[in-house]
Amino acid sequence: CLVTLSADWTTKTLKITWAPGTTSGRRCLQLVKTPPARADSTFKVTMVPGDGVGPELMTAVKEVFKAADVPVEFEEFHLSEVQNMASEEKLEDVLSSMKNNRVAIKGKIHTPMEYKGELASYEMRLRRKLDLFANVVHVNSLPGYSTRHNNLDLVIIREQTEGEYSSLEHESVSGVVACLKIITREKSRRIAKFAFDYATKKGRSKVTAVHKANIMKLGDGLFLQSCAEVAELYPKIKYESIIIDNCCMQLVQNPYQFDVLVMPNLYGNIIDNLAAGLVGGAGVVPGESYSAEYAVFETGARHPFAQAVGRNIANPTAMLLTASNMLRHLNLEYHSNMVSEAVKKVVKQGKVRDDCVCLCDHV
Repeated sequence: CLVTLSADWTTKTLKITWAPGTTSGRRCLQLVKTPPARADSTFKVTMVPGDGVGPELMTAVKEVFKAADVPVEFEEFHLSEVQNMASEEKLEDVLSSMKNNRVAIKGKIHTPMEYKGELASYEMRLRRKLDLFANVVHVNSLPGYSTRHNNLDLVIIREQTEGEYSSLEHESVSGVVACLKIITREKSRRIAKFAFDYATKKGRSKVTAVHKANIMKLGDGLFLQSCAEVAELYPKIKYESIIIDNCCMQLVQNPYQFDVLVMPNLYGNIIDNLAAGLVGGAGVVPGESYSAEYAVFETGARHPFAQAVGRNIANPTAMLLTASNMLRHLNLEYHSNMVSEAVKKVVKQGKVRDDCVCLCDHV
């Protein structure tokens, strides 16, 4: 949907224009005025476009960065389990680049449901190899989108290296499959500490642990106990807990009661998508994943949106805001603000169709 970009260096603004009904797929970039001096160095970032509309969204990111003269150089790798572009060698190349650069931006690598001898998907293997234990999704209302709830501002923090995604399944006897959910005290305390540290750093007032300890008394019970223990170390942050099914209902009825939510793997996946729906859908919410050493930026609700490929209707908002957050992580505040403010200004115009942000005359 991206058609024209321009940067105004005197007012520190980046103009982004989307045109409704554009089907040719052609893009035109226009950079106006003289840009300020570039940063002392160029940052190298690993880019993995992924499947579905991922490559189209990454094209939007690259065009915006070019127009804004962002000092970032992308090392691009195509990794896909559904397009015959996946192998151990390619996975190692991606991992090597991510470890060298320490920062990456990626689209959704679609995971086929058919079992072909390997239970762990490439997505999961990337997370484990880099120990990307914390997924952070900031759900924030964008003026211009018409939704039932306005002015939402909550954060979902998901542990994403164990739980139901441990890839430990086996068929005991024919027709009987056991799927193991792994919960450890070490990783539960780690994600809880991450959530409370995040709340402290961002000036948040409450952390809510989401669980199903009434049924999974040992597994989720350990997660809940770990969160409660960590909460005692942060007396200034209010701590609560809520059962996952009630959490879903409360998010739909009254999401304003939540601030920071922390939860195991599967619950986080569900809540990420539910919360994205509250503010406009999968195409508007940015996300990021962290380890002690690496940061990988990706959309908050991970969908390949394969049915939109080539139709020029994919919403670039989430990926552009994700890219803006990545720039902030790189301490490129000037460029980060330029990109995010331009996107928000486009959305605020209110000219949207389907799941695509469109604008005819953005000033």
